[in-house]
Amino acid sequence: MASKIGIIGAGFVGSTTAYAMVLRGVGSDIVIVDLNRAAAEAQASDIVHAVPFAYSATVRAGDYPDLAGADIVVLSAGVNQQPGETRIQLLGRNAAVFAAIIPKVLEAAPQAVLVVATNPVDVMTQIAQRISDLPAGRVVGSGTILDTARFRSLLAGHLQVSPKSVHAQVLGEHGDSEVLHWSEAMVGGVPVEAFAAQSRVALTAAVKSEIDRSVRGAAYSIIAGKGATYYGIGAGLARLAQAILTDERSVHTVSIVTPAVDGFPEAAYSLPRVIGRDGVLDTLHPHLNDAESAGLQNSADLLAGLFADIELPV
Repeated sequence: MASKIGIIGAGFVGSTTAYAMVLRGVGSDIVIVDLNRAAAEAQASDIVHAVPFAYSATVRAGDYPDLAGADIVVLSAGVNQQPGETRIQLLGRNAAVFAAIIPKVLEAAPQAVLVVATNPVDVMTQIAQRISDLPAGRVVGSGTILDTARFRSLLAGHLQVSPKSVHAQVLGEHGDSEVLHWSEAMVGGVPVEAFAAQSRVALTAAVKSEIDRSVRGAAYSIIAGKGATYYGIGAGLARLAQAILTDERSVHTVSIVTPAVDGFPEAAYSLPRVIGRDGVLDTLHPHLNDAESAGLQNSADLLAGLFADIELPV
């Protein structure tokens, strides 16, 4: 079935997302839009040259009217933090970018699901939802989908199993306050501690602490080594797009604006959510131990506070 995807932003994340979509066979028509038209054209041309080795797709540079009929639009555009600039100042400038972009996107593709990748992604997801005035489920932030992948990968490496057999999630903020959900981590349907004992692999508090540190610090170490992270998130965004286009109804830890409930403020943060044709279809509320619950509360409070401090463009 023909499916059209727009990507706003031809930088590392946007271009890698388009490339991952082609390799995965997600989308038949991919349109890359960027203020720098030459950059968008160069990225599209380079990706087109990979099509003979992957899945058939049209990849092209375009402008906002070329998004007409798009099922999904990925928002990966934004400005970089300047020396001495606070996080709130950066958020304000990126809010202005979204205020310029989103109306043009929705004018061309009013039915599209918006997938937000611009960092800090949780607050930017809430900004995008407020600007677009779309239902919360149709504005989906990549959230902790990458952190969850990192958690599963590191845990699988320690336990010497495939990451595909590990079911463990990261909740809350895509950032320092994120919560690794150890209490219900499973391997092949077996609680992770029981699996480790059966496999005679030590899973001590020190090992857990090191995995936690490595998940939280992954982006920092990658950025220190090569300047940016983009392969992991590009693959994650392609996976989300696949789940949306095929109405897969699979569960992913993504960020949407979540109503205030049980002492939690309204904020965009990640929980396990069912993804289908219209974006997020349902949200799951996993059992948390006391420390995890407190951590998630802290994460939600932090994100709500950041959003409250932003002066949104009129």
